[in-house]
Amino acid sequence: MHSEWSWDALAGSMEETCARAVEIGLPSLAFTEHADFAAWVLREGDEIPDGWQHLLDGRVLTPPELDLDGYQECLRRCRDRFPELRILSGVELSEPHRHDRRAGELLVSGEFDRVLASVHSLPTESGGVDTSALYRDRPAAAVVRGYLAEALLMIERFDDFEILAHIDYPVRYWPADAEPYDPTAFEDDYRVVLRALAGAGKALEINTRVPLHPLVVRWWRQEGGQAITFASDAHDPVSLAHGFSEAREMAEAYGFRSGKHPADLWRRR
Repeated sequence: MHSEWSWDALAGSMEETCARAVEIGLPSLAFTEHADFAAWVLREGDEIPDGWQHLLDGRVLTPPELDLDGYQECLRRCRDRFPELRILSGVELSEPHRHDRRAGELLVSGEFDRVLASVHSLPTESGGVDTSALYRDRPAAAVVRGYLAEALLMIERFDDFEILAHIDYPVRYWPADAEPYDPTAFEDDYRVVLRALAGAGKALEINTRVPLHPLVVRWWRQEGGQAITFASDAHDPVSLAHGFSEAREMAEAYGFRSGKHPADLWRRR
């Protein structure tokens, strides 16, 4: 999940999230803060929160660097205040294969417990554009296939991560006027990515922001996937662990089991 140290988590709070974890009986959590290296080109009609306005230069939004010192100090305070919690450090690297030098420098400095890699934007002639905006001028199927192709490229070109985040990210923004989303239409595309991920020895994230379709977990196992992890992708304390009961049932149904410790990845049996 994310806290106020992720630039886009305007309602985030690490301390309030830890208090929420204690309240609901969650024994461990990881704050995998965003590290976005690419500027995004906003398209006509794009709306952004008021809290992001200072990041704009014309139509270009440049995410700020992760305040590593502030983040680590906040982690120390929370670990002292909530000794009953196992609080892991983490980072979510956006498109690290296109920014490998900066990503590598951050990993050396951060010494994170969890390293996620993700794709949020796709390259265009005018620059990187958030996946959600691409639905305006591309067929929905083309957006999903383009996203998965970029995820495959990331796996092939960048190895310094442990977990692939939100493999189904484009589904969050699936157009209401398109045919209903059907993962079987993209089975071959998903399987290619999952096969490469398994071959690289990485874990697949079950992200509950929009529930991951069970077929993707089935394909993950069939393609040789050995480990999964759970992410509510929460950007505020209230959303912590949202949908985890259902995600756990799905993971168990496909043969994944918890480890000895709450912070362990789940592995296939």
